Amino acid sequence: MTSNLPGSPGGPQQYPGPMPGASPNPTWIGRVQPGNYQTAPGNPGPLPQQSWANPARAQPRQTWGLIPLLLVGAVLVFGSLILVIPFLLGNTGVTGFAIGFVASLVPLSVVLLTVRFIDRWEPEPKRLLWFAFTWGAAVSIAATLLIQPVFALAAPTTSEEAFTYFMATVQAPIVEEFSKSLGLLVLILAARKYFDGPVDGVVFAFTIAAGFAFTENILYFGREIASSSEPGADLVRIFILRGVMSPFAHAIFTGTTGLIMGFAARKWHTGYAVLAFLVGLLPAMFLHNRWNSMGQDFLAEYFVVQVPIFLVAAVGIILLRLAEGKLTRQRLQEYAAAGWFTPVEVEMLSTARGRRQATGWAASRGRSAHMRAFIKAATALAFTRQRILSGRDVQLHQRDELEQLRTIPQLRAAVLGQACKRARFPARTVRENGPFTAGG
Repeated sequence: MTSNLPGSPGGPQQYPGPMPGASPNPTWIGRVQPGNYQTAPGNPGPLPQQSWANPARAQPRQTWGLIPLLLVGAVLVFGSLILVIPFLLGNTGVTGFAIGFVASLVPLSVVLLTVRFIDRWEPEPKRLLWFAFTWGAAVSIAATLLIQPVFALAAPTTSEEAFTYFMATVQAPIVEEFSKSLGLLVLILAARKYFDGPVDGVVFAFTIAAGFAFTENILYFGREIASSSEPGADLVRIFILRGVMSPFAHAIFTGTTGLIMGFAARKWHTGYAVLAFLVGLLPAMFLHNRWNSMGQDFLAEYFVVQVPIFLVAAVGIILLRLAEGKLTRQRLQEYAAAGWFTPVEVEMLSTARGRRQATGWAASRGRSAHMRAFIKAATALAFTRQRILSGRDVQLHQRDELEQLRTIPQLRAAVLGQACKRARFPARTVRENGPFTAGG
């Protein structure tokens, strides 16, 4: 496709200043400094061609650079399990462990399904999600077990009740939130390319917390089986408390840290990341303390305090998702001005309704996988541009941007059932081609 922007046809050019009539800051989630703004690369015409064995897989997010992190994570998880599994078996027995494991899958599934919903718009690499989950389920548990004895030395010994209250309201919030959130700090430092903002922070935090709660639930559920004179009734009671009334407790605690670290990630700086980690621990520890401090008036405090906190968190997540859509629209509009997308395509790619209609249309032609790949690639491209405009590792992300732009015409051609020979395809009507026009 021949760009109508100035510049030589040999490659994409960049021009300072925002697109005329457009704001580079559509929402608070995607705010950029005007000095970082630059026009999207223009479409120069025919692009280098590639042969796709499977066009539906044409635009994966490359994760080779994560191998050192994942290897270190695997070693930490293995070492942690050597400590965690004997601890669990010693407290629950084999039968209690098995029953607790199965029962814990229920609240785990609820939280992970929520993570999937939050993460659907611009999914994180599955390897990083596995890292986050195993960090929560093994590494943070092991760290908690190692640090607990230090706090036990400082706990009051005047009575068993005072000791237990101190460990629940002081030790647990401090040690557990530190251990979980340390995984977030590792991610933002070692995988900062994928830690874009508050949504990513919440996704990673919820995943870590889901892993932590999973292992903790095995302990609580299994211990009821092992130590209770009425294991069935006591298991039901604690399952209702932890699995029904509070499956998101740990997620909300750690989610506040992830949210704050996500905002810091918008403007990358190692110092900001560490500061956000320290600041983010404070609300997480406070919420954890308030939860563990509920006593005789548990039900009253639960409905008056905890339920509103959960509702606020749910509303906040919905607003974050809406902001992601607005951010995607703004960045794709800038690529549309550079000749890569049509306005109809931008509408399709940046709204949930447009995506559903597009996927349904493609499914009726046996090309739903190709459409999903096209949507995923365009969304990844929009967020790559946001990283560039935020001034984060600009040269690295500019290389990613050019590679992603090369795939867009080929993915579009795969959706339309065409062979990709040029960067531009003959214009067709929406009626002929479904939810988007073939040009762009």
